[in-house]
Amino acid sequence: MSPVHAALLAQAAVDRSTIWSAPGVLITLVLILLPLLVAGWLFLLRLGAPRAAAQSTDEANDSRGPEGVIHHVDQTGAMRVLPAKRKAMKRQPVEPAFARLILWFIGTSVFWLLFGTTVGEYLGIKFVSPDVDHVSWLSFGRLRPVHTNAVFWGWCSLAMVGLSYYVVARVSNVRLASLRAGWWTLGLINAAVTLGSLCLMAGINNGGGEYREYIWPVMALFGVGIIITLINCWVTIARRTTQEIYISNWYIIAAMMFVIIISIVAYLPFWQNGLGETITQGYYMHQGVGMWFMMLLLGLTYYFLPQQLNTPIYSYSLGVLAFWTQIFFYTMIGTHHFIFSPIPWWLQTVAIVCSGGMILPVAAGTANFLLTFKGSFRKVASSYTLPFFLVGVVFYFTGSMQGTAEAFRSTNLIWHFTDFTVAHSHLTMYGIITFLLWGCIYAVVPRLTGREPPQASVGAHFWMALVGLLLYTVPLMLGGTLRGLSWLEGKPFIDSVVLMAPYWLWRAIGGTLMWASHIIFAFNVYKMISGRDKSGSFAEMEGAQS
Repeated sequence: MSPVHAALLAQAAVDRSTIWSAPGVLITLVLILLPLLVAGWLFLLRLGAPRAAAQSTDEANDSRGPEGVIHHVDQTGAMRVLPAKRKAMKRQPVEPAFARLILWFIGTSVFWLLFGTTVGEYLGIKFVSPDVDHVSWLSFGRLRPVHTNAVFWGWCSLAMVGLSYYVVARVSNVRLASLRAGWWTLGLINAAVTLGSLCLMAGINNGGGEYREYIWPVMALFGVGIIITLINCWVTIARRTTQEIYISNWYIIAAMMFVIIISIVAYLPFWQNGLGETITQGYYMHQGVGMWFMMLLLGLTYYFLPQQLNTPIYSYSLGVLAFWTQIFFYTMIGTHHFIFSPIPWWLQTVAIVCSGGMILPVAAGTANFLLTFKGSFRKVASSYTLPFFLVGVVFYFTGSMQGTAEAFRSTNLIWHFTDFTVAHSHLTMYGIITFLLWGCIYAVVPRLTGREPPQASVGAHFWMALVGLLLYTVPLMLGGTLRGLSWLEGKPFIDSVVLMAPYWLWRAIGGTLMWASHIIFAFNVYKMISGRDKSGSFAEMEGAQS
């Protein structure tokens, strides 16, 4: 039986009353509940934190002396509504020139986060009011790739590269091999995103390939920057004074090698015709997410999470298991985006099987991180970094497993080409990558500047981003499911558009909360960076929030 005939038979057999009992749908419903439960637990934890903080403060520092004299009068200006967070401890100083390089990476990445998500916010408004403008440069078809590429290559990539320089040098116990090479990388990646955004708005693009809309000369700038970074990190690790190569460096080097390979494969013209282009697109798109963003962020998390908990990673062996199984399975799942297409049936099956195999690295990585939290969950309430890491780890499991469930033929038939896929991409790129990046940035910047962010605005940033993400994704998953069912029932396409209107409104509301949280995040970064010494050198203190 041909794939087309199988698809037609499957469509004819769809029963709306039984679809909710399909394994893939049930798995997804459970996965949706997990972050909601974690969010509720964090909220209850926050409610109990002020009372616990006040009690511990009263016990540790009685404000009255033996004669009834009031002490600690300088604390009257402190905010008593919110629980106090632990301050950074003094540690080994960071070289000012090195700190300045990393801060420039983080600062420019924050700019692209604001730019890219402002474009995304405008696109969300267009779903509710599609006729808001009639300017070609601001059309949905041009702005959508501007949004995705700005946050991918501008926000995420610049932040990851800057943090990678810090981690590689710290765990190798040596200086970065070349600061000048780091500045070259900073300039090349920023130039690529700037030129790429202008080209896309002007209608100059690489065609319909998702996430590879930049024309090849623009993407070449990004590629050269990553090659320079790979060499820089490789030389730094080779000069290490430690005997072993820490697991973070495994992930970081592998991610840089993979992004160079997949970019070359995606832009070479040899196989860019017909189905070959489709298969190449699936390979590039998924490897960009899984072998660049996910791989590198996992490496950063293996450094920053134990540091913030002030405890070693639970199991080095689990980290190595997750590393090799991710390389084995993830590199073959790209075709699961094209189930029931003319692509060979066996290749689609391989992608589905490998999507199921992703349970192994995801479970190993999630267990490793959560077991590292074991015995330290009480620290979450007194830290402004750990909630970001905890949410990122939870979404790492739920978002990744949702991708596995979505790869099944029964669920792919309903959800593909619907807004469910949009929700899934935001659960992964935002819920995992962005939340973990925020945790890493809040952990490292105080070490470089000696200044901590305002705790109230960090809390506002966290909750607005988390609630906004849930308001964005859950309605889209529900609406996408109903939309897919309406297509399978043969209803007119315009009916599914009308059906999605209220869900798109929730998308706009959630997206607005997320976008507003980015403004608060930028303010927090400004407050941390603006605290450097007036002499121009950065503070000698670097700390960890234990």
